[in-house]
Amino acid sequence: MFTKILVANRGEIARRLFRAAHELGVRCVAVYAEPDAGAAWLADADERYPLPGVTAAETYLNQKLILEIAQRAGAEAIHPGYGFLSENASFAAACAAQGLTFIGPSAAAIEAMGSKARSREIAIQAGVPVIPGVDGAGKSAADLQAAADEMGYPVLIKASAGGGGKGMRVVWSADELADGVQAARGEAKSSFGDDHILLEKYFTEIHHVEAQVLGDHHGRILHLFERECSIQRRHQKIIEESPSPNLTPELRQEMMAAAVKLAQAVDYTNAGTVEFVLTADGKFYLLEMNTRLQVEHPVTELVTGIDLAVWQIRIAAGERLPWTQEDLRQRGHALECRLYAEDPANHFLPSIGEIAYYRPAVGPGIRVDDGIATGSQVTPYYDPMLAKIISWGYDRPEAIGKMKVALQQTALLGVTSNAPYLQTILDHPAFNAGQTTTSFIDNHLANWRPEQPADDELWLAAAALEAILGQTGATAASDGRDASDIPTPWQAAIDWRNGG
Repeated sequence: MFTKILVANRGEIARRLFRAAHELGVRCVAVYAEPDAGAAWLADADERYPLPGVTAAETYLNQKLILEIAQRAGAEAIHPGYGFLSENASFAAACAAQGLTFIGPSAAAIEAMGSKARSREIAIQAGVPVIPGVDGAGKSAADLQAAADEMGYPVLIKASAGGGGKGMRVVWSADELADGVQAARGEAKSSFGDDHILLEKYFTEIHHVEAQVLGDHHGRILHLFERECSIQRRHQKIIEESPSPNLTPELRQEMMAAAVKLAQAVDYTNAGTVEFVLTADGKFYLLEMNTRLQVEHPVTELVTGIDLAVWQIRIAAGERLPWTQEDLRQRGHALECRLYAEDPANHFLPSIGEIAYYRPAVGPGIRVDDGIATGSQVTPYYDPMLAKIISWGYDRPEAIGKMKVALQQTALLGVTSNAPYLQTILDHPAFNAGQTTTSFIDNHLANWRPEQPADDELWLAAAALEAILGQTGATAASDGRDASDIPTPWQAAIDWRNGG
């Protein structure tokens, strides 16, 4: 086992990995950008090193500096977390070149699966079903137009590299295709430095179901079942669960077998996720493979009892997986909600500023992965996700019920969050019935607005304010006093202090 690792990430991701490493008796090195100086998650590390700058490119993507810090700190391995350098083949290779263990898959596997075009060919050779489509490399607009006409609309244009919804366009008719191709290529080039695109059939009513795989360096590759991740806004997941409410036992077995086949085709090691789309007629197709741990991994941990972050480190240190596939079971139901600093009623714009007060939910069957505390700063430089709230129940209704309570008990002041939006989704009859297609938000919450307080609540608040003030401006005016003579709440209520 390692004695010290560097975690090349931030926020709840870094805190999660510090915890896993400490459980194994491994010391942790943190790196942090200037906006993160003094962040709550840094306190969990054993050593801390600054990354000068504010942008991702200057800091958490600065391969040279991170490798220098790892050597200076005496770390034997680097865990990239999920995001930033986690799917960067050149960084994995650079770690190996400097004698550092990259806690993740091989550079070759990352490179093979990092290209949607290449991974598609590997999947076809392995007998894994892929979405009908064509590779756009070297094809003219006329070639793509002919291919789209043959497939039938709508079609999806997507970047071969990267992810997160960038370089992705849905085209609904032939007259939109040329502009869509140009826009997708431009965004792919600016985001990933590669304008290679694919053209695929677009299914309007689908479920996004992914398989968790885990492979060691001794030839064993297992699946840890599936997660349903269909509740998305702008191609970004916000609610995930396991098991999927839309898989039969037979379909689950078939899909998981396909995921393992794909992983075996690239000699995959460590944790990875094979993502599929499930259509209304019960057919599934490969979407892509993410060569890293996923944000939503806690739901798998809760239903299998296996700590994926711990096993990432163990596998990287050379340990064998101690289970066979038959040893693994799904128990109960787990749900994850991503808490974002954003305003769903205003096009999901990020909300930046200081967190004036934060208190996470607690209780049986509730887990919170976060990287914030009261006083934390939400900056415009990084992803606005603040925390993940995860619930476990005996069955799906119990897990949903626990999640509702957890969201109600989560106190977050100072920035706008999506908590009320998540509550609305959990309350919706279609969600509770398992009708969780990727178009759920467009179909049910397109014009969502937060509920306003009831009139009786407003009157109660006004009465409380009246009691605290003791006198109102109107009273002051009636007896000739200046409004400035009226005491503030802190002066009028001698038992109150504003220091807390």
